[in-house]
Amino acid sequence: MGGISFEREVSLNTGKEILAHLDRQKYDVEQIIINRKTELIEKVNGMDIIFLALHGRFGEDGIVQSILETLEIPYTGCGILSSAVCMDKDMSKKIMKAEGISIPHWIMAKNNFEIDVDTIEKIGYPVVVKPNAGGSSVGTYIVKGREALHEAIGQALQFDEEVMIEQYIGGDEITCSILNGKMLPVLAIKPNAPFFDYTAKYSEGGADEFVVALKKELEEKVQEIALKCYQALKCNVYARVDLIVKEGIPYVLEVNTLPGMTKNSLLPKSAQAAGISFSQLLDLIIQYSLERPVKAQRH
Repeated sequence: MGGISFEREVSLNTGKEILAHLDRQKYDVEQIIINRKTELIEKVNGMDIIFLALHGRFGEDGIVQSILETLEIPYTGCGILSSAVCMDKDMSKKIMKAEGISIPHWIMAKNNFEIDVDTIEKIGYPVVVKPNAGGSSVGTYIVKGREALHEAIGQALQFDEEVMIEQYIGGDEITCSILNGKMLPVLAIKPNAPFFDYTAKYSEGGADEFVVALKKELEEKVQEIALKCYQALKCNVYARVDLIVKEGIPYVLEVNTLPGMTKNSLLPKSAQAAGISFSQLLDLIIQYSLERPVKAQRH
């Protein structure tokens, strides 16, 4: 838990929540707070399994997973390849597009001088500006016109070296949690803000999140798309797929390989709706991670 990314506080909260719900009758638990990269190697030797509660860079981008595999220490969640690809929004969108999955249009920029204004005009305002490799909606802005575009890109570039400028799709936001290749109940998200930003995600009352009963045809379509993303991006153990539904068409926003596990997080809420307590969810994540063949961790 902890780590060196700008999602450190979220990671610490995730770690604390996991610590509070791990069954001490089953596990001898040690808290490992990472403050710098070298601490990982110093602190993990001798562990039977590492429960990853890290977010952002050096956490869910495949680097920690690579180190743990080199040390031959099992860890929870997705492997190296899927972690790295899903962290890079541009790469994951290219794969999803190749699979025929509906996604918002987007372009990339490394600085304000690279912006193709004509292409953005074709996409149409508003657009979403966000760091390419980031999470928790940190550095994410909805831009309604050309005047605010450069400032938003400059702000987003404080969090990453590359920025995604993405078509804004207004619709109903839903999220699909997947555990061991099987869907948990779909949650609807109704943020009490213009969009599901950092405050809405992690503050009490920031958003209304509840199990949603979709029409049968839409439910089947959403499930098919979510599982297709999970498989195409070579995820395993667990992940969360975020979507927007507009006029009956589900658009995938992103796939999270290490979704938050705080008391306000979506995955535990979805699991609880399936009759799985937080403690049982942690047991299953550990079980499925330990059952995974060593070679599968390289995916």
